[in-house]
Amino acid sequence: MTSTPEKLEQIVSEVRAIFSSHLEKFALRKTPERYAILEEIYRRSDHFDAEALYIHMKNQNYRVSRATVYNTLELLVSCDLITKHQFGKNLAQYERAYGFKQHDHLICLDCGHVLEFCDPRIQQIKTMMGDILDFEVVHHSLNLYGKCRKKDCQNR
Repeated sequence: MTSTPEKLEQIVSEVRAIFSSHLEKFALRKTPERYAILEEIYRRSDHFDAEALYIHMKNQNYRVSRATVYNTLELLVSCDLITKHQFGKNLAQYERAYGFKQHDHLICLDCGHVLEFCDPRIQQIKTMMGDILDFEVVHHSLNLYGKCRKKDCQNR
């Protein structure tokens, strides 16, 4: 799920505005650290856990605390700017949500690697089942678990 640098900058600008509105609505502080975390998330294209994000930001010389990272992630989930996943482990993983296509996941049970895929037939199934059962599907999550066939699987 890649995008051009111009499109990415547009998305970053839009998510900053959405986040600002969310912080204002709940009378929360607009700190530079919160915005740095938001921008760091939107400049990456992978799934990540909170600790990995914290370590990455510390290595990039950001002045953020572990608590700020964890709290900001929860704020970003609450305003639908990131999605929180529990891929069968105790460790939550996150990914950016705004401006990116709906997709589903393949998760390796050995190494935990997450692959994304998009298949239009899934949308057709959602529409058909909604019509048949008189049900409005507003969101879905499809995670398929298995084992990497790659030689470089982290646990082989």
